[in-house]
Amino acid sequence: MSESSARKIMLWSSPRNISTALMYSFAQREDTSVVDEPFYAYYLTHVNPSADHPGKEEIINSQSSNFSKIVAKMDEFKDKNILFVKNMTHHLAKTSFNFSRNWYHVILTRNPQSAYNSFKKVIDKPTVLDLGYKEQYSIGLKLKGQNIPFYVLSSEELLNSPKKELENLCDFLNINFNDNMLSWNRGGIKEDGVWAKYWYENVHNSEGFLKNKQVNNLKKTENDTIAVSTEFYFKLLALKK
Repeated sequence: MSESSARKIMLWSSPRNISTALMYSFAQREDTSVVDEPFYAYYLTHVNPSADHPGKEEIINSQSSNFSKIVAKMDEFKDKNILFVKNMTHHLAKTSFNFSRNWYHVILTRNPQSAYNSFKKVIDKPTVLDLGYKEQYSIGLKLKGQNIPFYVLSSEELLNSPKKELENLCDFLNINFNDNMLSWNRGGIKEDGVWAKYWYENVHNSEGFLKNKQVNNLKKTENDTIAVSTEFYFKLLALKK
């Protein structure tokens, strides 16, 4: 297979948005290789070096923090027909996405209240940058302004109707849906980053997409992080229309 024939998918997710489950879903495809957050060390060393994340030094030592080297490694990909990169949008805050201009772009978002509640179980008092909704809107706005197609996927809709939503996503990606995408074995996958032990407990205990138990109504809140994140969340959803 030539390098040019590889189909590359960039997932622009915020934390706690079911992005790991979606990565596991794509990992079940025989034609797809997945990469778990290749810019995490770059984020911790260049974008937000003051961030106090569990396992920070281990993460930095586990992967390159050199932006050019990370991109070059993905450009050289030629193992399978499809490359799926799970990326946290804020990992590339204020960083050019020109390297992925010709990729397929998927923005995975979630009710900010739910994301906040999940995030604070690992890191107390998450910030607007931690949750990444401002960056999600920013990347959507840039893609739209440059007439680059992108797909906005709701975590709630994915959990409640996984087959339907994955079929729709595959249509956008111009690939065939595969029933194997609906389930996986308990435990991790070999592509998991070293941070999995801090963040992936729920997906490691699952065998597929778990139906969303509740959808919190977004109401006025005195929590500034949730309020600002909610503002950008709705702006992103408006771009979808």
